[in-house]
Order: sequence, then structure tokens, then C-alpha cells
Amino acid sequence: MKQTIDSLRRELEQHNHAYYVLSNPQISDFEFDQKMRELQALELQYPEFFDPNSPTQRVGNDSVSGFEQVAHSYPMLSLGNTYSEAEVRDFYERIRKTLQESFDIVCELKYDGTSISLTYEHGLLVRAVTRGDGEKGDDVTANVKTIRSIPLRLHGNYPDLFEIRGEILMPWHVFDAINKVREEQEEPLFANPRNAASGTLKLQNSSTVASRKLDAYLYYVLGSDLPSDLHSENLQAAQSWGFKISNATQLCKSLTEVQAFINHWDTARKSLQVATDGIVLKVNSMQQQKLLGFTAKSPRWAIAYKFQAEKALTRLNAVAYQVGRTGAVTPVANLDPVLLSGTTVKRASLHNADIIKALDLHIGDMVFVEKGGEIIPKITAVDFDARFMVGDKVSFIKNCPECGTPLVRYEGEAAHYCPNETACPPQIKGKMEHFVSRKAMNIDGLGSETIHLLYENKLLTNIADIYELKTSYLERLERLGSKSALNIQASCQKSLEVPFERVLFGLGIRFVGETIAKKLAFAFKNIEAMQAATLEQLIAVDEIGERIAQSVVAYFSNKKNIEVISRLKRYGLQMSLTDNQLQKQGTSLDGLSVVISGTFSVHARDEYKRLIEQHGGKNQSGVSAKTNILLAGENVGPEKLKKAINLGIQIMNETEFLQKIKAKDNNDAGFVNTAGFVDTLF
Repeated sequence: MKQTIDSLRRELEQHNHAYYVLSNPQISDFEFDQKMRELQALELQYPEFFDPNSPTQRVGNDSVSGFEQVAHSYPMLSLGNTYSEAEVRDFYERIRKTLQESFDIVCELKYDGTSISLTYEHGLLVRAVTRGDGEKGDDVTANVKTIRSIPLRLHGNYPDLFEIRGEILMPWHVFDAINKVREEQEEPLFANPRNAASGTLKLQNSSTVASRKLDAYLYYVLGSDLPSDLHSENLQAAQSWGFKISNATQLCKSLTEVQAFINHWDTARKSLQVATDGIVLKVNSMQQQKLLGFTAKSPRWAIAYKFQAEKALTRLNAVAYQVGRTGAVTPVANLDPVLLSGTTVKRASLHNADIIKALDLHIGDMVFVEKGGEIIPKITAVDFDARFMVGDKVSFIKNCPECGTPLVRYEGEAAHYCPNETACPPQIKGKMEHFVSRKAMNIDGLGSETIHLLYENKLLTNIADIYELKTSYLERLERLGSKSALNIQASCQKSLEVPFERVLFGLGIRFVGETIAKKLAFAFKNIEAMQAATLEQLIAVDEIGERIAQSVVAYFSNKKNIEVISRLKRYGLQMSLTDNQLQKQGTSLDGLSVVISGTFSVHARDEYKRLIEQHGGKNQSGVSAKTNILLAGENVGPEKLKKAINLGIQIMNETEFLQKIKAKDNNDAGFVNTAGFVDTLF
């Protein structure tokens, strides 16, 4: 049976490569799915033949775990940028003068995604790590395995150990489809495919990553036993091993050929299926690369030529002003429709008053608009030569366009704000949308359109009104029926179980996000203590600065906010930590800082974090001289382990840690023998 399973795996790998890398499918999707289901059934029937690199493992899973930080074997440095042919010529001349010998340049498209480093051992993908800070990044192997254009198993004559780097991408058609769904579900849109790819790769749920249909191009091979000294030949070899290497790669023997490549792709790139933002130039010989070396931040043997952002000229007809949930007022330019980067643009962001002033805008001006990959384009300049018989100079408004309240501008901020947070319609509706969102109260059925409808019908004027909605009122409204009304009421009832820290986040206090809300909740334990807290007491809380503290004090100084909170209390919302959250189960970790690394079988990582706090300890993200314990699970981060050993930090496995926190006397709890435990890991 193992032979049958292995044969199916090889066949599916070949079809997968033909479809996702060569764009030349050999069988229909139906036939592929049938074979995949057959393999899944056999693997389920014969679990002893499990293989983590089987084609069936590309679908991802629903488990949630944090990302380990992994050190790069070779630093992932950024490239220096150039923006003109003159700068490209200067780069070429520097190489020529330094080497004093002939050299070739490999020109490649600079794909606009998120960088990745893949490590293969004996032909199998063993690790995928993000760029991070260049020295270390996040281990996202489980998520990368869902990307079908990245081979899990190589074929051909490959080195036993090597690293290959590339770019994770979200194709335009996938990006557009995801944003369409997000818009329908009233979720924030991704700004561009780069952000979408990066955000997707960091998702905790690899099955969601799989559904996003990411792609990848690989562009650089590293290792001590590579096939060739020439970068171009190593790419060709990598392609033969199964990697997706861009066909838009050219070996150039002169500056003229380099410039011709740049000029061609400056136009041709617009028809590609993925986003690009420039050209990368690399010296072909790796021996010459070593001679040229590196600066502190980038290699001297490579450079990126960035395409100029697409721009168009059109007329400014008017400036409108939008008010957000926090009261921030954003100016938006209304333009004559113009085609830009394949879409018709009618609006452009003006950001703030300083931008408007710097541009010296007048109504009727001909303005240059750039898209630069963003959803909303921006005005970058005015064509002053075309200024003739224009209208009034654009000046930032003094009063809120929605409620007429005089605007304020806080020190150190570029934005203007409407301070009328309890009576300004967009702020009220925005706060309600935030309150019912998944990360806050998670109330189904109350999207932005429904909230607007209820607000217009005077059924909602603040977040507390949500808990007074009657089924009899709701089912009479347009687009709402009996089923929707019952769903809203049931969801409201369920939200009474939402813990205090999420209720606090849902209140929408300015600058109080999820993390800050949790810190405040655990510092003050209940809403009454928070309401009575002084500025100094708030600032004393970890990560709470003066700006956040002032915002909290201002919120609780507003009588209308206090009235809303009083009503929410009466309706039964959680306004304090539960007994379980408050309960300190022991003192075995009093004053100790603990770092968690690896995967665990008894409890999830979040549960261990809670246990650490309940036993008097403090969670740390990274190992340092202040760390007391490294809680090491399976696949513990090698760098964290090495650093803990070097610093003499006590290392504990899962069983020993649980025994320690159950011990009555901290002094009686034995720590693991570091040397003995380390021996079991290597």
C-alpha cells in the first residue's frame, strides 16, 4: 500500500508543478481533485505512512499557534534603490571601476510582495522564514506549504542543503476577489496586493492562508555546494528542481542592454498578473559578488531600479470632507474621471491641511494624480502652467461638515478632529460599528448599512441603545425581516458573555486598541476603578503613555459616556474581570519572567501565558538577561534555546513547568538540569 500512496503523491506533485509553475495543466481540475481525494482517503486509512510533505498537506489546518523567531543563516539585506537611468549608469560604472574586469548583469523584475527564505534539506522543504529585521524572521513554514507554486519535494540533481529566496505574491485577480468579499462583509479593504500577501502570510490559520491562493517567484540561491558560480545558471538549475523562476530574467552584457530591459518592462509590466515595482540588477558572478561585498545595509553588487509611479493629469472639481469614527476629518478631492493603472479614478486623498497648503490647490486646477498601488490615489502636484481662470483657493474647513462643531488639532498631530464624539452622526455610527465588530462584542446582523438604517429611524443613537432593540420594531424595517431581527437579538444576548477587556475595547476610547484595553482591564480590574483613575495611575500601567492616559481621562470625564456605561451595566455587560481571571492560583512564579517557545500538548500557548500571570509571573516575548525561565516545548526556537544556555537561564519542559506551578513552595520546585535537557534536543 505504501507504494500506491507514494505513486499517487509523485503523480500529484507532477500535476501540481505543471499547473502552478509551468501553467500547462495535464489533467482536468476534476481528475486532479479525484486523485487528491483518493490519496487523502489512503493516508487516513494508513496513518503510519504520514508524510508532512505530501500534496494533501497543502490545504492547511485550523490550529492556532504563534510564530517562532528564526535566525537567518545569511542576513536578508535590503537593496539600495535608484530612480533614474543616470543612477543605474552610476551603479554600473562603480562596478566596472571596482572589478577592473569584464562582468555581466542579470536583470530581473522586482516583484511587489513579501520576501521569503526557504531552506531545503535532501530535497524537502524544511523551513520558510520571513525577512523580519534582516537578521531573524518568523517561521511561517506551515503557511508557505499551502502555496502551490512552492515545491515541497524537489526533483533532479539538487544540493543536499541550500537556501532559496523569493517573493510571496497575491495575483491581481485574487486581490480583487478578496477585496470584493471584504467589501460585501463590511470589512476594511486591503490597500494593495503587497499588504494583502504580507498579512495573509502572518495569519495564524493556515487553512485561511490556503484559501487566499498566494503565488511565489524565487530569485536567489544560497549555499556552500551550488551548481555554478554564476547566478543565472543557479536560477536555471533551480527551475529544473521544480521552482517557479520568472521568465522575465535576462543576462545583460552591457549597460545598453540593461537600459533596454528597463525600458521594455516599464510598459510591459502593466499586463502582468502580479504587481511589480521595479527592476533588480545583480552582478552575475558570485565570486565577483564576494569581491564587491556589502555595505552595512545592502549588497554592493545589486541594486533596485524603481519604476516611477503611474500618474495622470486631471481637473480638481471640489474637495469633500469625511469624518471617521474617532472624529478625524479627511479631505478627499473630487476629480474629472481619468484612467490610471487600469482603473477609472474619480477621487484622490489629500490627507490633511498641511498637504493642501503645500500643494497650493485651487478649485479647477489641473492636478497630477498618482496611484502607486494604493486603493485611493493621491494628488502629488499642480500643473501651474495650466492654471487659468481657476476658482477659490482650497482652505481646510474650520467646522465639522456633519455637525458644525469647531474642529480641533492636537499638538503633534497632522489631522483635524471633530470633538463632538457623542452627537456627531458619523462618529456615533462609527462607534456602533466598532462596538459590534468581531474583536469587540461580536454582534451579528448589525453591519454598517443596518446601523445606518436604525440610526435614521431613531432606533439607535448610541451603543447602549443596541440592547433595547425590540424584535417587533426591527422586523418592520426595510431589508429586515423576522429572521434577521431574531438573529440580532440572540447575538445581543450572547454578547453579554464577552469578557471585560473586549467590552473596554468596544467602547471605542481613542488610542485604546485590543492590547491596551487588556492591559487596562487587568490593571484596574473593573470599570469603576478605571473611571476613578488619575492620570498618574494610568501612566503607571505598562505601555500606557501620557497620550493614552489623557484620552482615557477625557472619556470618563464626559457625562454622556458615563450614562452609556451605566446603561450597559444594567443590561448585564461584563464590566469587571471574572473571578477566574482575578484568581491568583499560586505564587510559584512571583517576580519571574518567562519566555514560551515551541509547541505544547497539554495546554495551548495562550493558556500558558494565562497560567504564568495567575501564578505571579510575567510573560516575555524574547530571551534576555532579565529572563528567568525558558518554557521549551517541541520545536523550541534554536536561537532562543542557544541564548538561554549562554545566559545560564533555567530551561523547563512542559511537564516540569506544570509541576513547578503546582508546588506550594517556590524554593522546593526543582528546575530542569539544563545540560541534560539540551542533550535531548540535539
